[in-house]
Amino acid sequence: MALFSLLLLLILLVAGSVVYSLLSLIAAMKYLSVPRGQSGTLNEPMSVLKPLAGLDEGLKENLLSFFVQDYPAFELLFAVRQESDACVPVVRRLMAENPQITSRLLITGEPPYPHAKVFSLSRMLEQAQHDLVVMSDSDIRVDSGFLKRAAAEFFDGTAALATCPYRAVAGQSFWSKLEACGMNTTFWQGVLTARMLDGMKFAVGPTIIARKKAIDAVGGMEDIRDFLAEDFELGRRVQASGAKVILSRQIVEHRIGSETAAQNFAHRIRWSRTSRRSRPAGYFGQLFTHPLPLAILAAMVAWLANAPWGIPVFVLAAAVRIAAGWVTARLVLGGNLNWLLLPIEDVLGFAFWIAGFFGSTIVWRGRKYSLNREGKAVIAPVIEKG
Repeated sequence: MALFSLLLLLILLVAGSVVYSLLSLIAAMKYLSVPRGQSGTLNEPMSVLKPLAGLDEGLKENLLSFFVQDYPAFELLFAVRQESDACVPVVRRLMAENPQITSRLLITGEPPYPHAKVFSLSRMLEQAQHDLVVMSDSDIRVDSGFLKRAAAEFFDGTAALATCPYRAVAGQSFWSKLEACGMNTTFWQGVLTARMLDGMKFAVGPTIIARKKAIDAVGGMEDIRDFLAEDFELGRRVQASGAKVILSRQIVEHRIGSETAAQNFAHRIRWSRTSRRSRPAGYFGQLFTHPLPLAILAAMVAWLANAPWGIPVFVLAAAVRIAAGWVTARLVLGGNLNWLLLPIEDVLGFAFWIAGFFGSTIVWRGRKYSLNREGKAVIAPVIEKG
């Protein structure tokens, strides 16, 4: 009796996940129905802010893609903590090779608080000459028309902040390819569905376009320095202030590079725990974003219970999952979907989702932090052994 009760529960969960996948398909179509560029041309000058730390894989090509923008007036600002950072020679060489582009490199020194990225962005915002700013991580690569199309989305004056969807481009490692598969399907299905059902009440990095005045109106970057998910919190505050937050139609490339299994697992655990603290109810609801693992569990229990429902339930869940994943990865993000990696990533992602419910500490940039219920990160106390 208990086995059949468990099977019924799992089938209900699978049904919920199938409904979610269908909703994500509709959400993707709604997103694609929005024109990629609004009518009119905005030639307003823009400031591009690039916080840097270390020599990322493909850094030169990533940064160069911003130097060669087909846009009449923009400046590039780079920020790094120390002159000795390995990225500095790359930046200085690109600046020298592209003297026609207004560009500056800021040496910020060590930040007075743990969130170095927020400190770098704050310093660059102080120096930025223009109100329309692009905050973009060092692992982002764009095409030459990015600024022109992105600026057009601010043409009518209603948008205050835009999140740019990204297509994850994997490095050579197996774990990198798995993670890219999950980013290009599960993650963006969730964002698109949230946009359709509840509107854009948040932002996600690693590329955000915003009005400086909108950032200043919610207290500036310094006011969110304790939030590990500073991008999410910034979007939440801007939307709560009554300003308009949108999901841009401009797709950027997120070059995630290669990581070892240990490195990959560590930052995925960090993301899971941070997400749980940032959106507790939403995180629990992510259960329905895992149709394949739930269907596998249902099929296993059905086999143990000698019930005939296992295979049909699995086939239905797999078909809907693959369709939704393909539409998001291929049609929305313009990437490819590896059919062999998808089920592996789905099972692994489900495991990380479960792991996110346990523990409140993370390791970030070599330091250990504790996350409070608001999603703020504080340096974890060191317990000395006696």
